[in-house]
Amino acid sequence: MTQTIVRNGTVVSLDPDVGEFEEADVLIEDGEIVEVGTGLAASNAEEIDASGKIVVPGFVDSHIHLAQTQVRGIAGDWSLMGEYFDHMLGNITGLYQPEDMYLGGLYGAFEKLYTGTTTALDWSYPNTLEHGERAVDALKDTGLRAVYTYGPPGDDAAKWWYESDVGLPEENIRSLHEEKIRDDDLLTLALGLRGPDFCVPETARADLELARDLGVLSTIHMGAALWPSSEYGDDYQGFGAIEDMLGPDVNVAHGNHFTQEDIDHAVEQGVSFSSTPEVEMQMGHGIPVTGKVLEAGGRPAWGVDVCSNVSGDMGSQMRIGMQLQRMFDNQAVLEGDEEVTEVSISARDTLEMATIEGAKALGLDDEIGTITPGKRADLVLFDADDFMTAPSHNPVQTVVFQTDPSHIDTVLVDGEVVKRDGELTNPKVDEEFDRFVASGERLLDEAGIDL
Repeated sequence: MTQTIVRNGTVVSLDPDVGEFEEADVLIEDGEIVEVGTGLAASNAEEIDASGKIVVPGFVDSHIHLAQTQVRGIAGDWSLMGEYFDHMLGNITGLYQPEDMYLGGLYGAFEKLYTGTTTALDWSYPNTLEHGERAVDALKDTGLRAVYTYGPPGDDAAKWWYESDVGLPEENIRSLHEEKIRDDDLLTLALGLRGPDFCVPETARADLELARDLGVLSTIHMGAALWPSSEYGDDYQGFGAIEDMLGPDVNVAHGNHFTQEDIDHAVEQGVSFSSTPEVEMQMGHGIPVTGKVLEAGGRPAWGVDVCSNVSGDMGSQMRIGMQLQRMFDNQAVLEGDEEVTEVSISARDTLEMATIEGAKALGLDDEIGTITPGKRADLVLFDADDFMTAPSHNPVQTVVFQTDPSHIDTVLVDGEVVKRDGELTNPKVDEEFDRFVASGERLLDEAGIDL
């Protein structure tokens, strides 16, 4: 048995039954949280000094495309239905070799861990089975907890994205699941569906049925821009061919322009929504779905989405998403000729949307998302005693408003330290760096994109 104890930290468990401690310990055995409290005894445990630090559950990024990491910094001025569809889905993704999938996923996962995300849903476009295998290898090599999402290949946008009647590659998916994912404690499989916006109805339903046959999550981009699932489109169809198939094993990325009635129905059926506010604000997806999901009695999960565009830091997303929703809610009050006397969404709300709500969306809330005995030890320790964070009068607000990745001292995934004293512990960070940079340069050179 391996024991680790995190000593004397300010513990924000986000579990109402555990509570919050100004100073407490977290005892971990073989990767599992076994006790949270003060003055815990653990004579043979490795000790991590959390004095002056805030201990929170690891962030959960519920929607990101990690393989785009080596082409970061190219899409900051792109729109979704303009340059992104033309250049990324119609060009760059088709140029990826298996090793590019590995290197993008590797450094995307490193960025996740460095910035305090311990779990991510990686929405992937593997051109072949080998592409998928190398993408999964990257996740394994970093120690990130991940939901690897097998989506449509990126080699032929016309075939896979425009009224497609071609189903997801079932043989490849089953092989990857059986050989690389099923028996790995840190990995689970999901299917990346195109849904009725981009498939004929029979294909949209068949892909969802395949996910259910495998017993895995389905995650679908829907409700954005002027797609058929957007109420601003010409022929609004809502959830279309899959409306009668909605359930807790369905996750919707974006969902900006569903009607409130359709959001109400989806939340009632247990569907989760992943909002990626920074990317959606820029690229023309539309107003984030946050308000509609809250109105329906649910809560969205935050995600980063396109890391060729924005940073992978989940702290930015939880701040932007919260403040944007506050702005809309405040404006509605002012337009009613009243003063704003309270805010609508709290710092704790947004921190939970970056942790336990993400875990729920990915079907992992029994394992992660709160600091709870019996769950896995995915923890982040924030420095709270420097001139930018002290004094910490309210630890939740300190984490949400005052910290950035430079304040993340220690990160544990499944009880294993992956970041210590502000630095990642994995030697591959340095060993693979030159290959990572070369991969990005080659992809952009072959794509012929004028930046």
